[in-house]
Amino acid sequence: MALTGVLRPGYIQIRVLDMSEAIVHYRDRLGLTEVSTGSDGRVYLKGWDEFDRHSVILREADEAGMDVMGFKVLDDATLNELTAKLEAYNVVVDHVEAGEQPGVGRRVGFTIPSGHRMELFAQMEKSDDGPQVVNPNVWQSEPRGMAVTRFDHALLYGPAIDEVTDLFCDVLGFRVAERADLGGAHAVWLTCSNKAHDIAFVPNPDPGSFHHAAFYLENVNDVVHAGDVMAYHDIPIDVGPTRHGITRGHTIYFFDPCGNRNEVFAGGYTYYPDNPTREWTTEQLGKGIFYYERELNDAFLSVYT
Repeated sequence: MALTGVLRPGYIQIRVLDMSEAIVHYRDRLGLTEVSTGSDGRVYLKGWDEFDRHSVILREADEAGMDVMGFKVLDDATLNELTAKLEAYNVVVDHVEAGEQPGVGRRVGFTIPSGHRMELFAQMEKSDDGPQVVNPNVWQSEPRGMAVTRFDHALLYGPAIDEVTDLFCDVLGFRVAERADLGGAHAVWLTCSNKAHDIAFVPNPDPGSFHHAAFYLENVNDVVHAGDVMAYHDIPIDVGPTRHGITRGHTIYFFDPCGNRNEVFAGGYTYYPDNPTREWTTEQLGKGIFYYERELNDAFLSVYT
């Protein structure tokens, strides 16, 4: 399908409590490439199969969680068009000048009803260490650690998820790939591409809460390898290896040294705009989340930053 408008997740900025421990985790264990450190101490990283300069930003803070998630749009004209649509929808936007993140053009930011900050941008410098484009090898350099290919998606907790869904679909052009009935409220998995999801939301009374950031792997064998890396380095595992009914992806959930939940994820179905929304009922929610176990892990629901 022709991708226009919002193309994909571009970056996520994660708050960490100890930068040196966080770098070891995200660089050496997940296998991200450390790109640079800013004058303000933020550290920029990327996956080995990403063309753009960076996709993960670490900021040292007193409290773990997520600061912002940014989405890349097609071009500057699209950025202007979506800004006008947000303003017409009575969303308060702010403008971040080019260069506030190294190599990134101007950004438009806004806070959604769940309390999370989102940003849109059209321009980012290409990585010096991105995938080859002339007679390309599979890798530019041999991956390490869990060998994650890219930042894939995030799942966020907060209130007013129906309003969030309307904003993402009516203004930003996302579609609801899957929806789960939580007994009067709904969790949603939203896509702007042909992936099973690019962002997901679960209702929770605490605004701006962060459940996990997910990093993509090439196949289920790599998920098993990632589990071996976690075991070897005593990385705390939440759930897995297992599979989701929702999205069909193979997965492991685990924690960084600061308590932020991560996911490694492989597979998932291909989504097309004419697909109906897949629906999960309350009594089958356990199977939807953890397809093999068919029951929910209490910590998976209650632990977030």
